[in-house]
Amino acid sequence: MSTKVKSPEKLPKKPGIYIMKDSGDNIIYIGKSKSLRNRVKSYFKDKYDTPKTKILMSHFNSLEYIITDSEKEALILEANLIKKHRPKYNIRLKDDKRYPYVKITKEDFPRLIITRNIGKTGTYFGPFTDVGSVRQTVKFLKSLFKIRTCRKMDGPCLNCQIDLCYGPCSGNISKNEYKKLINKIDLFFQGKYTEIIENLQKEMEESSKEYNFEKAAVIRDQIASIAEVMEKQFVDFTDELDQDIIAMSFDGNSAIVVVFSIRNGKINGKDDFLMSGAKNNKPSEVISAFIEQYYSINRHIPKEIILEEKISNNDELKLIKEWLADLRGDNVEITVPDEGTKLRLIRMASKNAEIIKKQKKKMKNAMIEIKKYLKLPKLPRIIEGYDVSNISGKLAVGSKVSFLDSKPNKKQYKRFKLETPGPNDYEMMRELLSRRFKKLSEKNDNKNKDNRFDEEYPDLILIDGGKGQLGIATEVLKEYNLEHIPIIGLAKEFEEVFTPQSSYPIIIPKNNEGLHLLQRVRDEAHRFAVTYHRKLRSKNIETSELDNIVGIGKTRKINLLKHFGDIEEIKKASVEEITSVKGLNKKVAEAVYNKFN
Repeated sequence: MSTKVKSPEKLPKKPGIYIMKDSGDNIIYIGKSKSLRNRVKSYFKDKYDTPKTKILMSHFNSLEYIITDSEKEALILEANLIKKHRPKYNIRLKDDKRYPYVKITKEDFPRLIITRNIGKTGTYFGPFTDVGSVRQTVKFLKSLFKIRTCRKMDGPCLNCQIDLCYGPCSGNISKNEYKKLINKIDLFFQGKYTEIIENLQKEMEESSKEYNFEKAAVIRDQIASIAEVMEKQFVDFTDELDQDIIAMSFDGNSAIVVVFSIRNGKINGKDDFLMSGAKNNKPSEVISAFIEQYYSINRHIPKEIILEEKISNNDELKLIKEWLADLRGDNVEITVPDEGTKLRLIRMASKNAEIIKKQKKKMKNAMIEIKKYLKLPKLPRIIEGYDVSNISGKLAVGSKVSFLDSKPNKKQYKRFKLETPGPNDYEMMRELLSRRFKKLSEKNDNKNKDNRFDEEYPDLILIDGGKGQLGIATEVLKEYNLEHIPIIGLAKEFEEVFTPQSSYPIIIPKNNEGLHLLQRVRDEAHRFAVTYHRKLRSKNIETSELDNIVGIGKTRKINLLKHFGDIEEIKKASVEEITSVKGLNKKVAEAVYNKFN
């Protein structure tokens, strides 16, 4: 519970955190100190030390504080509150990419799952940037160690019956034996796979001595699989290292932070983060804020953290090291190298940060170009793309894709089964947009308790097509009172951009970054729609009335459906028309005809 005061003189000389607010009672800054009174008094001067303090105090109105038992507790509380409230003048870690983590659940018989959210329970490994590789690895480990996958342990499942699970729900394995399997998985993600291989080799030798050659062969393949997986995923170094390499690159108000994770002498991960509010702060202050926020969640604490610049405040450095040591259960070194392998790693991480900064700048430039050419009221951070796909009106589908800051935001993708009879691309587009924007309009009729919309409006809507499709889309927006959202059509043939305000297209130069971004959105909407259409078509082909006809296999069935479009047209066809289909002779054609006639 926080306590409100008007003057810093009323603050206690105890450790804790202070919360600064503006006249609208909004939190603008959160800080910590071992002496609240002394720290906060430093803000109330005739002359300010830094431009940041001057700007902060120009908005200051009131102050609250929370006392903690120690400076270390204040550090943890500060990091948590910054993450929760995201104050404007704090340096903030923006981890909005939500890369996946692998989690070992905290249960009597734990499961291995992939998640993008870090909770308070369980053991986490990651983050991982290659989602496909993570899925393959988790699938591999589940089959290797035969751990359970079911959420409810309510009897033997199919995996148990086909020997892919030891079946703890049936009492086939004790908690201790099961825990040994989980410990092996833990070692695997820590990079200590050598220990796993040694244990498996012992099991293989024992199986051979017992003349259980089939089991020995399985274990041999498991050892080979582990070795192959680890060879692909990791880069070796000569030393047995447990380190995080952290480097930065500044870009205006923000900083790009890159982290290399080295476990057991091998690089097993690289990630990048955006720290906002970095302007008018020293690099050592930014890296200090990053460390506090990055390790405050359930992450592996390495033996050594290597930085490219020292944390200049010795008291802050000492406090961070003590806090990390408590989390790790052992001392943590924080070093700044000036030679050798460590310096090479820092330079590599720094180079990565510079490359990411340039990429982000290029993405922002693309949005600036779009804003300029289309005369948009603000930067198009959220762009939604729409397309429809069908064959002669059959199995019609629609797609919605969303780009955030020039990158696909797949959490906001959506696909639709369309009911509009076809072929009629215009009316299919009307149905697609009506279903999407009716829901958006209803969701945002009332703001939620935080005075925000339930779903953000896009800054730009892109339709795959020309004036015709754009006209339909404009009518739909008008129907749901959403005309304030800018909308365009991008015609593929000449890459012309159409707007509702003009009969003439806008021509954006072919080498322009803004046009390239619009093309990516358009092409992604098309890809997403076509993929869904193919999936439905494949499913439709798999089960049909043709299945029980003698002489009709998968290839002939596909040829028939491709030729006639659907079952109803096949039913109307004559023997001669059916015979004309590729791969069908008269005898089979007659069998098809007789089936329906």
